[in-house]
Order: sequence, then structure tokens, then C-alpha cells
Amino acid sequence: MRTKIDPPLDKIGEVLSRSGLGANQITWGGFFGGMLVIPALATESYYLAMTAIAFNRLCDGLDGAVARKRGITDLGGYLDITLDFIFYSAVVFGFALAMPQENGVAAAFLIFSFMGTGASFLSFAIVAAKKKISTDIRGKKSIYYLGGLTEGTETIILFLALCIWPEKFVLMAWIFGALCWLTTVFRIHAALDLFDD
Repeated sequence: MRTKIDPPLDKIGEVLSRSGLGANQITWGGFFGGMLVIPALATESYYLAMTAIAFNRLCDGLDGAVARKRGITDLGGYLDITLDFIFYSAVVFGFALAMPQENGVAAAFLIFSFMGTGASFLSFAIVAAKKKISTDIRGKKSIYYLGGLTEGTETIILFLALCIWPEKFVLMAWIFGALCWLTTVFRIHAALDLFDD
């Protein structure tokens, strides 16, 4: 997806960068706008929820584009990853609030699964930095990005699908959660191969 979405984002990012808008400002704006997804989902306003999700993800792409123009920073990378993980869990939490009896357990499982992918991703990046291992396969980033079955694009497709078919939340949450655990196992296996002393 990066090859398709980066060129237009980079053009917009160049304009935003020239206007004086910083990457971290876009990150914060996208986060707070995206957090409107919780009340939107809790009240089953799915089109509003889709708008909040799309706004958050647009800002997530634009902050990186601006950072590439103005210079990637450690703080920017930290905020980007931290706020992304909070936002992802917020979407699932919103679906749990909408129908706690029906969605509660599946939502808990999905957030539990996000913990596996998040921890394995961030822990790998920490050790990779310590060992001075880097990659630019996914573009220039502030930390090491280790792939998997359930990355950002797949997660956003899931969220949009859930807004279109909210009655399928339980089924999709269990399936996507299982795929998250496959990603986690893959990442642990990669760490065992690469980091074994």
C-alpha cells in the first residue's frame, strides 16, 4: 500500500510543511479527532465513526509525510506509535460500549490480541535498535518495523468493515484476533532467529 499512498501524501505533506504545521501537531490532531470514534460507536453512529477513523488514518499518513520533509524525530516516532495503539484499542472499546452483552468478550479478546502484536512489535524494535539493526523496507521510519499478517492497513480495513457490518463484530473480532496471534508468533520466531545470543 505504501507505494500507492505515499506519493499523494508526500505532496500534501510538502504543502503542510511549508505552511509551518509540524508533524507532531498533525499527530495530536489526528489522535483527538480519532477519539471521537468512542462516542460515535457507543451511540451506534457508524458513519460518524467511519469519518473519525478515516480522519485519524489520514493524519497518521500526513504526519509521516511532514516528518520526512522536516526531519524525523524520536519524539515524533514515539507519539505516532503510542497514539496509534491507543486509537486502535479505542475503536474496539467503542464497539464494546455499543453492545456490551453481545460484543464484550470478543472485544476483550481483540484488545488482548492487540497487546500481543503491540508488545512483540515494540520489543523487537527496542532490541533491534540496541543491536543497531535497521530496515527501510517500509520506508524511512524512526524505529524498526517488523511486518506481520495484521498491520495498519489490515486493521483499518477491519475497522471500516465493522462499521459497515456491526452485527458481524463478534465473528470478525475473533477471526482478526486469531490472525493477530499468528503475527505475534511469527514475530517471536523472528526474534528467536535474530536475537539468540
